[in-house]
Amino acid sequence: MSLELTVCGDEVVEAKTHVGYLHRGFEKLMERRTFIQCFPIVCRICVPEPDFNEYCYAAAVEELAGIVAPERADWIRTLILEMGRINSYMMYLGGQAGSLGQGVIGQWTTYVRDLMLDRFEELTGARIYHMFILPGGVRDGLPDGFAGRMEETLQEIERTMSDVYDVMFCNAVFKKRTVGVGYIDPALLEPYGVTGPNARAAGVVKDVRKDQPYLVYPQLDFEPVIGHDSDIFTRADVRRRDVLVSIDLVRQIIAKMPKTGPLMTKLPNVLHWKIPRGETYIRGECSRGEYGYYLVTDGSGYPRRVNVRGPSYTHAVALLERLIVNVNISDVAALMVSLHTYPPEIER
Repeated sequence: MSLELTVCGDEVVEAKTHVGYLHRGFEKLMERRTFIQCFPIVCRICVPEPDFNEYCYAAAVEELAGIVAPERADWIRTLILEMGRINSYMMYLGGQAGSLGQGVIGQWTTYVRDLMLDRFEELTGARIYHMFILPGGVRDGLPDGFAGRMEETLQEIERTMSDVYDVMFCNAVFKKRTVGVGYIDPALLEPYGVTGPNARAAGVVKDVRKDQPYLVYPQLDFEPVIGHDSDIFTRADVRRRDVLVSIDLVRQIIAKMPKTGPLMTKLPNVLHWKIPRGETYIRGECSRGEYGYYLVTDGSGYPRRVNVRGPSYTHAVALLERLIVNVNISDVAALMVSLHTYPPEIER
């Protein structure tokens, strides 16, 4: 993604977002492939949080095909999504600190993110693209000893988050550079499609996990994290606290999930799978806000239309171009990172 700035001295007076450098046409690739062939494509749409694409695509196919995933599979899906949320926030926190010169934070968060990737690897067999959530359920259950190793990882993340709070959020320079900078007026949330932590930092509770519960979230005890100052500092703090919520959710899921039961619903021959004509929109709460898949079928063995609604599209283009006006050029990087956007999700 490229940002073209017009400046007057060191102040930005206009900004134009240029995208297209990364475009690989995922939606059109999917419209020319069978439903099961689309499955390994979707995780590439958002590299740092790939599992959410797997879930949304699988849920959309299941709804149109009249398939219900087993309960145990829903628990494991929820576990994977919260693990991915933690990983995504680790990347964000390192980037937000690094945009203001605190490189050590990125080293810490990358370390604990790597520990969580170890848990992903033993669960799914892969570290980045897991291809574990597929229509009908999940590939496998939790390996022996997984719960104990996950608890060790969660404790290490908690220790790291305590250090991050002390070094990053209690730092006078970080506060001076972020408090009051990049303010998002709550009146802009609806017109600009602002969701997730960017909206919750403005005092508006927007969380699909609560607004339209899915998977096993209704059986979990949590409250969305909110802030009120709607600046860079508050958006960072909301995400920091959201990490702690996700840690608690992972513990709840592992404690409550069924230990036995089916993981996969019997599917028809996926090489000749034809899904009845219909359309649906499946949404959920990823680390950046509302994520949705609009899927249209025409009764053939291929999707008629696939459209992915990622929060990065609205946050990184229209919203950023408005917020960046009158901002000092030295604060541009911090403002961009504070919106927590991923270009592959825009150019899908």
